[in-house]
Amino acid sequence: MKFLKVNINTAAPRDPEASILLIYTGGTIGMVSDKEDQHLVPFDFSEVIHRVPEMRQFKVMLTVLSLDPPIDSSNVGVEHWVKLAQVIQVNYHEYDGFVILHGTDTMAYSASALSFLLENLSKPVIFTGAQVPIGRMRTDARRNLITAMEIASAYKVGKPLVPEVCIFFNTVLLRGNRSTKVESRHFNAFHSGKYPELAKAGIDIEYDETAILPPPSAPLRIFQDLESQVAVLKLFPGINPSVVKAILEAEGLKGVVLETFGAGNAPTYPWFLTLLREAIERGITILNVSQCEEGEVHQGQYETSKYLKDMGVVGGSDLSTEAAVTKLMFVLAQDLTREEIATALTTDLRGEMSSRI
Repeated sequence: MKFLKVNINTAAPRDPEASILLIYTGGTIGMVSDKEDQHLVPFDFSEVIHRVPEMRQFKVMLTVLSLDPPIDSSNVGVEHWVKLAQVIQVNYHEYDGFVILHGTDTMAYSASALSFLLENLSKPVIFTGAQVPIGRMRTDARRNLITAMEIASAYKVGKPLVPEVCIFFNTVLLRGNRSTKVESRHFNAFHSGKYPELAKAGIDIEYDETAILPPPSAPLRIFQDLESQVAVLKLFPGINPSVVKAILEAEGLKGVVLETFGAGNAPTYPWFLTLLREAIERGITILNVSQCEEGEVHQGQYETSKYLKDMGVVGGSDLSTEAAVTKLMFVLAQDLTREEIATALTTDLRGEMSSRI
């Protein structure tokens, strides 16, 4: 896995107001039509100024790193998240902000993962992408890219306005580990139902400073390990023992995100509870999150979740599935006891959850 480096001169390279590292991993935003057969192909980022002439108005020093070859976001995995964290670590003191261009399908997972890998982050890391390729007339790519760059370079009294991992899309800036993709055909692709927007882009960009994480006092710390042996078990009425058994008894499994109903409720079938209990006894960590886009898990509020709490299922509060999966990967990769794992999962580490349950 390698990146190609391209230096871009915008309008005022001699006296830049900020420096930005733009990292292109792949996805719709970087696609144009091939002249011969009109198929979509990645465009040369050395020509980004020609594709997005508005960038000439930026007084920034801009460097582009392009993954070679670019990948579809459906193929993004743990190794890519670790590589992105390493790239930011290596370049952290050279740039004021970072913009990551990424396919939309798994962007919320990548933003969540990176938030956990980057502890004590004090600079903006802004993910963005597009629903329509940059080479098309009605593309949203230019607006998303320009605004993401503006946010990544936004400082006040020498301090960044948004010192955290975020997603900017359409008109909203969202905390990365609070985001979910909700739309595939319209421009408002991402939503954060359990946490307010960090900023709204209209004529001006209006920041909600009360929702943004405060800058840390400690130096940046990079983690480079994630446990990939996790699974998601989504409950549904009529789910049968063979399906649950196949997931919970998968070879090498270390953790499961259990998507339950409502406030964390699940069936009380004896076979279901037995399979969960046996999995926990084998050392598998089970993290309970709600299927609801809004609201949170309250294990024990109803009888149908009391059983889960009593057997040791960990309540995930208002974690999104994307944040739950990547947080579970992150926590399980640390050298922790079972009790320490449960404590870490129920503690707000990067603004990913509102409370400890």
